[in-house]
Amino acid sequence: MDTVALTFDDGPHPATTPALLAALGDAPATFFLQGSCAAARPDLVRAIAAAGHTIGNHSWTHPRLPSLSPGDRELEVARTQDLLAGITGTRPVLFRPPYGDTDASVAATIAGHGLTDVLWTVDTRDWAGVSTGEIVDAAAAVEPGGIILMHDGGYASTVAAVPRILAALVFRGLRAAAVTG
Repeated sequence: MDTVALTFDDGPHPATTPALLAALGDAPATFFLQGSCAAARPDLVRAIAAAGHTIGNHSWTHPRLPSLSPGDRELEVARTQDLLAGITGTRPVLFRPPYGDTDASVAATIAGHGLTDVLWTVDTRDWAGVSTGEIVDAAAAVEPGGIILMHDGGYASTVAAVPRILAALVFRGLRAAAVTG
């Protein structure tokens, strides 16, 4: 069966992480966590890991990484790596650059940490305040092997969309998956 990766950026978020975990049920996903949010909610990081989801690095403060100095860029990645490894006991192997902004300098920084850069094939635009229906409709455009971008940033519409997205995937003969490194 073909797969589609479900991904959630910017968490963990106290209003949505537990609800997303419940909505996903047994469906695997990848959570690209922001270090500053993870530091504030290590319990939610552990809950994501305990539920069997993949955890990736999404920088410490969500900056536009290509515009940072090499030292600041390194700190954004390394600090998040160290924190997530400390909380979960496993170093992330996946990295999603904030805003999808990447270049050769970002690639070199993440390579130094053994990270693989992961973008997406479908942006649901949940971050823009679109409705649950619009998120579901956007996700419906995903092709087998694709990656759906959503956010764990307090958006109730995203949480409500997840069961509908999962049902639509099953209807199409697809299966949800986590991103693999």
